[in-house]
Amino acid sequence: MKRMQFGKRTCVFLDRDGVINKKLPEGQYITRPEQIELLPGVVEAIRTLNQAGCIALVVTNQRAIGLGLLSEMGLAEIHEHLRLELEARGARLDAIYYCPHDKNSCHCRKPEIGMIKRAFQDFPDASANNSILIGDSISDIEAGRRAGIPTIFIHGDPANQKPGAEKAIGLADAKAHSLLSAVNQFIFSNP
Repeated sequence: MKRMQFGKRTCVFLDRDGVINKKLPEGQYITRPEQIELLPGVVEAIRTLNQAGCIALVVTNQRAIGLGLLSEMGLAEIHEHLRLELEARGARLDAIYYCPHDKNSCHCRKPEIGMIKRAFQDFPDASANNSILIGDSISDIEAGRRAGIPTIFIHGDPANQKPGAEKAIGLADAKAHSLLSAVNQFIFSNP
């Protein structure tokens, strides 16, 4: 499989649930900060991106808001908890972008690319030419492809994979079992 090398100013887009933290079973949503459980190796992976000067961004669909199960203030508390937990261990997220809408009601919900476009506005050094998207669903991989960004599919826990995972594996530029293995194998490995 082709090795992807990225230089200075690389932008790494990360899905949240299933890539950074443990994903709940399909149809269940994280609605409280204490439900965030970092996956093994995530702190090391994000710290590695930080130390290399990469921009580490989260792009996450948060349908629970659109369904009325979570407020935007509640999501802000969840994301603050996530940031503080990472920072306490020496890792940093540069920004978190989220879509609060239900399906088919906006231009920001992945597979649409509204969150990615906004990130490119907020971080002018980032572009499709120096970015990568790491996700665990078909909507993640399709968003990366629509934005012209290479993608890595994270297999994660097979019991919690979303429908369309097989299609996502076929569309992704690479696949890995975890964020740490994606960072080590494809972003910072020698060709």
